[in-house]
Amino acid sequence: MSYYEFMGTLELAFIFAILALGAFITFKILDFPDLTVEGSFPFGASVAAVLITSGLPVLSNPWVATFCAGIAGFGAGYLTATLNVKFKILHILSGILVATALYSINIRVMDGPNEPLLNVDTVYTWFDTVEVMASFEAKTLFLGALIIVIKLLLDAFLSTGIGLSMRAAGANPEMARANGINVDKMKLYGLGIANALAGVSGALFAQTIGASDAQSGIGMIIIGLASVIIGMSLMPSRLMWQATFAVILGTVAYRSAIAVALNADGTGLNASDLQMVTAGLVILVLVAQYYSRNYFAAKKGRKS
Repeated sequence: MSYYEFMGTLELAFIFAILALGAFITFKILDFPDLTVEGSFPFGASVAAVLITSGLPVLSNPWVATFCAGIAGFGAGYLTATLNVKFKILHILSGILVATALYSINIRVMDGPNEPLLNVDTVYTWFDTVEVMASFEAKTLFLGALIIVIKLLLDAFLSTGIGLSMRAAGANPEMARANGINVDKMKLYGLGIANALAGVSGALFAQTIGASDAQSGIGMIIIGLASVIIGMSLMPSRLMWQATFAVILGTVAYRSAIAVALNADGTGLNASDLQMVTAGLVILVLVAQYYSRNYFAAKKGRKS
């Protein structure tokens, strides 16, 4: 992998790490298998792209548009949680329903299947004028700093009263209810925050590639889960700040493995094989975890 390919891999890894932190909230903290991300990721991208190209005062500012993308993602996650906690629709089905509806909504928002971001300012525009280093290096450093800030904010939130209640609600809902915690409300907040992160990730991704696309959410749930699973495998964590760092590490490792697999000579793989390689990588990690658990369980049994 060349230096330029490595920097490009890091750039995408940092963007998807924001998405992965959202997946960490739903799958690890709340134990809620949420598929809304397949719709909230492109929803954030669509909202940001349309606002940036709208020419409207304030709203066309790329930073404001990216923030609005996060709000849009929050709304999508909140709707999924509402379907589950208020109307008792199965959590997986709730996410599928919202993600399915968002596909059509995204096309409505963009008035078409995609929205190009040509000759408009994005959050990266300033870096094109940086003379100290190449613009692509400045973008990567910016995204690295951004994911660190988001991680620290998430760590701080999960240490607050609401954050601790959310963790308790995911770990043991019955015990949490017995202690006066509104578990349903924690699901509403948790899914909203998780999909807000997905929306911001989608907005940044659209500004990176220069367009938003209604189909860009396909496979995003696998990317989020792969990053979480790989990170937790590489760095088993007991403390929350370690766990969020492990998710970021897992995203970098995941993107690096994908880049190596697709760029290695003799593999016969190309960009269209991305989803297949991703699924294969996740299966490989899960199988390795299975044999590892069995090995150590058998070893412990022999000692006892």
